[in-house]
Formats: sequence, C-alpha cells, structure tokens
Amino acid sequence: MSLLFSPLTIKSVTFKNRIVVSPMCQYSSEDGFATDWHLVHLGSRAVGGAALIIQEATAVLPEGRISYGDAGIWKDDHIEKWKQIVDFIHAQGSVAGIQLAHAGRKASTEVPWRGGKQIQDGEHSWLPVAPSSIPFHETDLVPHALTLEEIEDVVDAFKNAARRSHLAGYKVIEIHAAHGYLINEFLSPLSNHRTDEYGGCFENRIRILLEIIEAVKEVWPAQLPLFVRISATDWADGGWTIEDSVRLGGILKTEGVDLIDSSSGGNVPHVKIP
Repeated sequence: MSLLFSPLTIKSVTFKNRIVVSPMCQYSSEDGFATDWHLVHLGSRAVGGAALIIQEATAVLPEGRISYGDAGIWKDDHIEKWKQIVDFIHAQGSVAGIQLAHAGRKASTEVPWRGGKQIQDGEHSWLPVAPSSIPFHETDLVPHALTLEEIEDVVDAFKNAARRSHLAGYKVIEIHAAHGYLINEFLSPLSNHRTDEYGGCFENRIRILLEIIEAVKEVWPAQLPLFVRISATDWADGGWTIEDSVRLGGILKTEGVDLIDSSSGGNVPHVKIP
C-alpha cells in the first residue's frame, strides 16, 4: 500500500488515509447557519473517500466573517445543523474537522460572484477590526484597532467556538492564522503597528495566537487533534518570513499543537511570488 492510502493516527483519531480536503469558503450560509449546500459540498468529499474533511473558515463572531455568506459558530443555535453534517461525514468513515476563523480587516466583503469587494455601507456591511487602523487595500474602510478588552473578547470567542465545535462532534480543530485574516494581521509587522503587549517584537506579535491556543485547549479535549494554519511568508519586504514561521513552529509544538498547515501570502496586496 502506498503511503498516501495508509492510515495515520494523531492522538486518539485515526485517519483512514492521508487525503485531506482543505477548508474552502462556500459563501452559502445565512446568518452563519449550515445549509443543504454544505451537506452536499462536505458530504460528497466524505463519500469520495477523503480521510479528513476540514470545514471552511467558520467565524467565531459575526463581524469575523469574510462576507455575509460565511459559515459561523458564534452562537449555540448553530450547533444542530453543523452536527447533522458532521454525523453524515463520520458515517462514511471520514473525520470531520472545522477551521475557526476571524477575518479581521478583510471582513465585510461581497460574495465572490458579485465582485468580492468590501461593502462599505448598507445591510451587509460592518466596520472591520484589526490590530492597527491599516486597511488591506487603500480603498477599503479603515479598520477599528482592537482595544485590549476587545482582544480578550476575541480570544474568548475562539474558546466558545471550540466548545461548540466539540458539542457538534468535530474531531479536529484548525485555528486559522493565515491569509491576512485577523491572527495573521497580528503576526505580521506590516499590518501590526501596535506599541502595547500585542505589537512590536516577535513575542508580542504572536501573543494573541498563543492566548487563543491556550483558551481553546481549556475546552477542547486533550485527546483530539489541534491544528494551526499559517502563512509561511508575506512575500513582502519587512513582513513575516520563513524564518519567523520556523521559529513559531517550534513554539507551537511546545504549546501542544499537533499539526501546522502551511500556506503563504494573503496579508498584503499586489505581492510578487518569486
């Protein structure tokens, strides 16, 4: 048997093969709730034989959505519909995972098939938040810089989302710290200009991620895997680097993270990948 089709065990969870469906935003939720679209999208991947199905970036707060169509798990009412999909995935012999996310300054956008640009007024808009008042695009809304109290609220939101994820039956959590969304914005000096304990040096910029991990571990069973997705580099001068990622990886290992899902980019526009 090839390695691709051989089982893999992480903590108490055995994956029947090494095939993983990465989280892919579907922009097909209403008020964060799962729909039939999600059942078909996620369920068909399980029927197809993938071992781990990671649900799309799922917002821990309503203002943490990329768009009004994003999935959410910021309230207990969301649990039931996601659990129905989780149960179906597990019935196929696959494992259901969920990516917990906050979009930060890249929030409040239109769905992709309607242009995907930031909505700056109207029913489906809200003021994005970020570590610093620096917009992603020059034409975007200037985000609100989170206060210390609001950072605590974000950390608590990830914790509560993890608790709900366990109640829904997910067996893997992935914390989304990549692609220019809120946690990634804290990590990178290009988007984090804070002068308090969450900005400046490397240790301060990774602080919110470590606090989120610790909070999640308080409610997420120790025998279940915990992943973190990072952007390995900003692909931009003065930004987050491969060396930063290697350094962070060692710290995440000591913090009990079981797997690092490595992507790249997304934190600044118009970058050129060599």
